[in-house]
Amino acid sequence: MMDYFFCFFLSFTLSFLFWVLSFFLGKRSFFDEEKNSPFECGFDPNLSARLPFSMRFFLLAVLFLIFDVEIVLLMPVPLVLSFSSWESGVVLCVLFFMVLLVGLFHEWKEGSLNWVF
Repeated sequence: MMDYFFCFFLSFTLSFLFWVLSFFLGKRSFFDEEKNSPFECGFDPNLSARLPFSMRFFLLAVLFLIFDVEIVLLMPVPLVLSFSSWESGVVLCVLFFMVLLVGLFHEWKEGSLNWVF
């Protein structure tokens, strides 16, 4: 029991000591407003948060995520085909690809894949 208390006390003391040393020895800049402001993916935090957002960029990002998830779903197909019957696995893969292609052609026809008008 005493060993646990000693380890706890030692770790707490060392952590506190390193924190105090870094606080006093660290370099701080109180006058640089740009460095003290948060950085949010290139957006200026001092401007209005209600700037217009490109809906086309949002749709393209959603499509990218959807197709990434579908690629992850396709990766274990060879393993599944080795453990199940070949015919049922091929039918399921063909149906999955058909759904993907119909969705892709629909997005293409709708114009969601065109970045520039």
